[in-house]
Amino acid sequence: SALLTPPRNHQLVICADTLVAGRHFPLDTSPHAIGWKSVAVNLSDIAAMGAKPHSILLALSLPQIDHDWLKDFSQGLYDCCDQFGVRLIGGDTTQSPYLTLSVTALGWIETGKAVTRSGAQVGDLIVVSGSVGDAAFALQHLGHPLQQRLDYPTPRCELGNMLKGLASSMIDVSDGLAQDLGHILNASDVGAKIQLDQLPINNALRDLDNNQRWKYALAGGDDYELCFTITMQNYQKLLQLQPNAKTTI
Repeated sequence: SALLTPPRNHQLVICADTLVAGRHFPLDTSPHAIGWKSVAVNLSDIAAMGAKPHSILLALSLPQIDHDWLKDFSQGLYDCCDQFGVRLIGGDTTQSPYLTLSVTALGWIETGKAVTRSGAQVGDLIVVSGSVGDAAFALQHLGHPLQQRLDYPTPRCELGNMLKGLASSMIDVSDGLAQDLGHILNASDVGAKIQLDQLPINNALRDLDNNQRWKYALAGGDDYELCFTITMQNYQKLLQLQPNAKTTI
């Protein structure tokens, strides 16, 4: 158990995510990468609300105790925590037939400032950070350089915090751009049009036929980029702060 005192005039943001070996990552994924990813996917959720991550709790179920595996896993977990200023403050370890990791992440946001899924307005731009489809492509082409994007996703914590007060809605891309954007559209009761020629994709996807390319880019999960809606005026402000932002409309 842990005791936390929220900063004054802040709300607590909480999210939880479970990773199961063989379903959420290949069985032969390195333990260091598993440790990193178990933290990163949760920090991505915190970032998607514009919040600043603070700490995590870990529940780990192991088929057997392997000290070398645990050492590498722990190093990956702490490497991610250290990079994003997060602490491990509690959790539990138990035995199970399957390797399962459940992480709960906590963060802070100024009261009333959280970016939700329900604020998108007609006329907003739809913007996505980084590139989409990389992780799904890597899953089908293990050993390709893009496997780094699958094994070591980068939570966009700095961008998420920057979008507080600028974005009208936001979500992280964990299940695929089309599905996750759909959550924003449903919550905001609006529609959308995506210009495929403006979709930010890696060169490896450009070499594929159209069906494969858009399957990875639109329906592929595990990219953990931020998808958000924003007015043109606020987008121009964002570009002054973050010149490399990519847009789809």
